[in-house]
Formats: sequence, structure tokens, C-alpha cells
Amino acid sequence: MLPVRPTARVGAMNASRLRAFRPEIVTTVVVVVLAVVAVVALWPRSSAPSAPSAPSATATAAPSASEAELAPLRAAAALEPCPAATGAGRGPLAGVTVPCLGAPGSVDLGAALAGRPVLLNVWASWCQPCRAELPVLAEYAARPGAVPVVGVDVRDDPRSALKLLAGIGVRLPSVTDPDDALRSALNLPPALPVSYLVRADGSVAMVDPPVPFHAADDVVAAVERLSAGTAR
Repeated sequence: MLPVRPTARVGAMNASRLRAFRPEIVTTVVVVVLAVVAVVALWPRSSAPSAPSAPSATATAAPSASEAELAPLRAAAALEPCPAATGAGRGPLAGVTVPCLGAPGSVDLGAALAGRPVLLNVWASWCQPCRAELPVLAEYAARPGAVPVVGVDVRDDPRSALKLLAGIGVRLPSVTDPDDALRSALNLPPALPVSYLVRADGSVAMVDPPVPFHAADDVVAAVERLSAGTAR
């Protein structure tokens, strides 16, 4: 009989050990795969971004509310009447008809603002900077010689909007824009709040940069600048 070479003996031993450990290797691989699957399944997903508190005008579309729901909220808010038509509408707002927030009915905004300068302020109840700016605008509107201020509540629940105005004591006349008619006419930027001076000739100038007003004097300065046609 030929002697078994050491290398052959070692190879045979390794093969024998491999056969002995193969079930353990397979089991280990299966356990590792299952562990990886479990980790992937339990790994926290990042949630979809919520609507920003300094929000955009691209928030979800406004829900509808019945007149029965709105009536007590309108009474509590006691907003000033929405403007009535004073002439033929001109400029980008001509033909834009939107619902009044404080009372049933709609407003032909171009015709209602014709022939006089008016400051339009676009806001929403979910917009935190808007909440701080609205009282400033109300203070400005109460000053002698101030141009009328009309609020435009966009992409909002009218019930939430009325509750906010009642809570902060702001009674500015306001309209809503559920069909995005005014949003399209003015090509609103994504961030709120934003204000526009509607001039007597129907032309519209945005307050730029569109940052919230922090004092009534800031509103005065912006209106004077835009009235002079020196908007930046």
C-alpha cells in the first residue's frame, strides 16, 4: 500500500470538516439573511413633509363648508362688509369673482376695487407669519388716510379663517379663493403672506420683497412706494 501523503491527509480532513460544518454554515447564512430582512422592515421611514408653518400657497385645496356652519362663525367674527362694485374692472383682476368670507355671496373683485387704490393681503389661517401680520394691517387700515385693506384667504378652511379673525379681533373685509381664480390672476408666489397694491387704474404691484409687515409704518412706506410706481 502506498503511504498517504501529508497533503492528501490534510485535504481529506478539511473536506470531512467542511461536510460536518456545512449545515451550520447554511443555518448561519439563513439567520443573517432573516436578520437583514427584519432590520429593513423595521427601519423607520421618513414621513412626508408636513405643510410648512411659514407656508406656501400650494397647501391642500380649501374644503367646503355649508352656510349653516358658517353663519355663527361669521356672526362671531363680525367682519366689515366685502367691497361692492364701483365701476368696470380693469387689469389682471378684471372678471375675477370670489366668495366673500364674512357674508354669503360673491365679489367681482376687479369691479369692486376699480377707481381707487386698495391693498390686497393674501393670507391663510395655517400661516403663522400671517397671524402676526393681520393685526398690523388692521392697525394700518384704522389710520386716517390709509388705503382700504382687503384680505384674501387662500387654500384654507373658511371655518378656520373665521375663527382666527374672531380670536385676534381683526375685522378686515375678506374674500376667499377656493377655485384659485385670484391665485392664477396674480401668479401668487409660493410663500405667504404676500400683499399687492391695486392702483386706481387696475394695475397691480406686489410688495417686494414679500416679507410680513411688522409695524403699521412699514405698510405706510410700502403703499407710498408702490403708489409712486417705484416698486422694487
